[in-house]
Amino acid sequence: MIDIYTKLSNFAPIKKDVSFKTMTTLRIGGTAAYVATPENMIALQALIETIKKLNIPFKVFGKGSNILCGDGYYPGVIILLDRHFDDYYFDDENIIAQAGCSIIAIAYGAMKKGLSGLEWSCGIPATLGGCLYMNAGAYKSSMKDIVTEVLVLKDGNFVWLSNEECQFAYRKSIFQQHPDWIILACKMKLKQGDSKQIASLMDDRKARRMATQPLNYPSAGSVFRNPQDTFAWSLIDGIGYRGKQVGGAMVSDKHPNFIVNSGNATCEDFLNLVNQIQTKVKATYDIDLIMEVEKFN
Repeated sequence: MIDIYTKLSNFAPIKKDVSFKTMTTLRIGGTAAYVATPENMIALQALIETIKKLNIPFKVFGKGSNILCGDGYYPGVIILLDRHFDDYYFDDENIIAQAGCSIIAIAYGAMKKGLSGLEWSCGIPATLGGCLYMNAGAYKSSMKDIVTEVLVLKDGNFVWLSNEECQFAYRKSIFQQHPDWIILACKMKLKQGDSKQIASLMDDRKARRMATQPLNYPSAGSVFRNPQDTFAWSLIDGIGYRGKQVGGAMVSDKHPNFIVNSGNATCEDFLNLVNQIQTKVKATYDIDLIMEVEKFN
């Protein structure tokens, strides 16, 4: 019998039977069989080769801020990149950063250098890799606007993809179509600005976030994508679902496009509430709400 733990441990520190509640901002989910924290790109490459030879599933996590994990047991490997892949460097107006970097940390680093273009991201509790995967954005800006190239582990090889090759769109990228591709780093192009003005804008955005988002409960951020010409939160408010609760999952009183974990919520609770909202919004407005949060396992 193959000792999977020993095989994986050759290339990265491994933990067994880890709760998804400790790896996601929603604090929802069952248990992952293995969690790996590779320390560099060569170790990661070897780890992926081993996982494929063992024919077991895997998933890369950053900070787990946009993921809803299932309540069951996941028999594969969760690879965490935010433990070691967290370096970033400046070269004039250019940044090269690893996928495990906090996007907030990069934004504040850019501000100190007097570089503008990442102010919108200062309230997103995610890694750079996660932001690239979702083409994260806010205030009418997104990763698409600043990324020049993305480094990917693709079919066992390290490959740089251009902005166009990443196929960025509203909360979409090519990486969602290829879950076996692993985002490792990216290059970004910012603009010269005034550090004080950038800091002031970031403070304003932070204050707005504190005032409008339910930060006192675990959540995964906005649950639904905004349909064209309207806001998801207004549709949810319009069907009377502000404060609606199913089990431990609750539509936020503060921001109806947030479903929070009010206490011991399950994935089933969350999805039941999502389905109710989608059904009622469709019946009332003839609009299909699409989940922005990624369902996993």
